Amino acid sequence: MHPVSLDSFTQKYKTLVEERLKEVVGALETPENLAKAMLYSLQAGGKRIRPLLVFAVMDAFGKDPQDGLDAAAAIEMVHTYSLIHDDLPSMDDDDLRRGKPTNHKVFGEATAILAGDALLTLSFNMLADIPENAAPATVKLALIKGLSAAAGAPGMVGGQVADMEGENKELTLEQLEYIHINKTGKLLEYSIIAGAEIAGATKEQKEVMSKFAYHIGLAFQIRDDILDLEGTEEMIGKPVGSDTANEKSTYPALLGLAGAKEALDYHLRSAKDSLAKSGLEVGILDQITDLIGLRNH
Repeated sequence: MHPVSLDSFTQKYKTLVEERLKEVVGALETPENLAKAMLYSLQAGGKRIRPLLVFAVMDAFGKDPQDGLDAAAAIEMVHTYSLIHDDLPSMDDDDLRRGKPTNHKVFGEATAILAGDALLTLSFNMLADIPENAAPATVKLALIKGLSAAAGAPGMVGGQVADMEGENKELTLEQLEYIHINKTGKLLEYSIIAGAEIAGATKEQKEVMSKFAYHIGLAFQIRDDILDLEGTEEMIGKPVGSDTANEKSTYPALLGLAGAKEALDYHLRSAKDSLAKSGLEVGILDQITDLIGLRNH
């Protein structure tokens, strides 16, 4: 029996992943201040979209979502590390994240950098330690290799560098999409493929999930760009208009606000079309797609 609503699904699995994150960091033999800095950002809230995607994909395949718990926690660690580093003065120089002072404002730049480093490296340890009954060694190896690519130079880190190099420049739509496919989309795609990998998906099923991931990754970033113009600091938990202030190319800047909203609708429709062709129980994934398109933070 599949959950009837995203709310009930989210409440259950957000709680599970947040408890797991606290448990894993709490068990580390490490300086207390480092553990505090790691937990500070892990517990700062957030939608937990990436872990939810792992669980929702496994649910779609009729598998127990809890078998994806450690993979989901590992992905959230990587995402959180990236936020800590993005907020640093040498990067986006943000004072607020999710309505709270950013990590370096509380713990200092050096500890914030090291907290991010610790979360990144811990994520791979978590994947390696997934119980054998949830993921055999071949699956764990695929998960580790996939996360390395999604988070590293061919993925998130490469996208971040391209984003920084694109400041104060007029980018083409193709260049902007490259940034967002890598900076944001690759880790979202990995979350989906990780769930499929643990669920034992076929190559063809993974290809369908990759198409879905491509479209929701771009939809996610387009919605972010729109919120930077239309949102409020209270809604999104950080100052609005930062993209404009940093002279970054965005979808509204290139396409106009109306054009950006059309692009958002296109990618949401295409994501749902991919789900419809999967032959899976995609009710929760369908609702997550709506959440990405309609979220206000």
